Amino acid sequence: MPELPEVETIVRALRPWVEGKRLLGLEALDPALRHLPSQLRLPARVERLARRGKYILFHLSQRKEREKLLVIHLRMSGRLLWGEESPPGRVRLLLSFPRGGVYLVDKRRLAQAELVEEFDRGLGPEPFGDLSWLPEALGKSRMPVKAWLLDQRKIAGIGNIYAAEILFRARIDPRRPARSLSLAEAHRLARAIPQVLEEAIAGRGTTLADAEYRLPSGELGGFQLRLAVYGRAGEPCPRCGTAIERVKLAGRSTYFCPRCQR
Repeated sequence: MPELPEVETIVRALRPWVEGKRLLGLEALDPALRHLPSQLRLPARVERLARRGKYILFHLSQRKEREKLLVIHLRMSGRLLWGEESPPGRVRLLLSFPRGGVYLVDKRRLAQAELVEEFDRGLGPEPFGDLSWLPEALGKSRMPVKAWLLDQRKIAGIGNIYAAEILFRARIDPRRPARSLSLAEAHRLARAIPQVLEEAIAGRGTTLADAEYRLPSGELGGFQLRLAVYGRAGEPCPRCGTAIERVKLAGRSTYFCPRCQR
């Protein structure tokens, strides 16, 4: 599933093509999305393209109508691709602009798209800026710290890949209860969260072996080359050389170094 760095990369890549441009058409090619075109008065204008957590938000202005938000969540296999012709794969939705289109390609049909007037998903704070609230919030939870990071109500945008990388960077065992972290450990975690995410954004996200995630241009991400623990079970820890372990935690594969992460 695309996480915050992948979604942010997609939004940044699409902005020059769609922000401030006229949306000429909204064509649903999947019966599950057929209701969308009738909810929007066209042409509309993309006033802003934004990200909140793992959601992509097209802020659309309409003549004599309230602004609407086209909200897209890519889920497990969704892609947003830009081009002048339909790309290969199952195209579920097409957004037409004067010089090209944005295609929602999703072979598993799991991606979600809806038009709303207000966006409210009960998401926690974004994982950037002032994270001084983090130690107190962690101290209130018995959840394993990795599960806490994955809870979008606690903090928005972090998924399985980056939770593993963040906890490795902070030297914290993912199985520990969040409330067991010392103040120094919580501060290390608060530093590691934006560091890892910003590095992943700079690397244009992580494309795993299934190659599901791609930029709107069709290019692959590059941060997979810098993953320290995720997907590396049995390989040596880049810090100490101990074999990386994989365990199941809350139904998710969890990777960590049993020596470095305490």
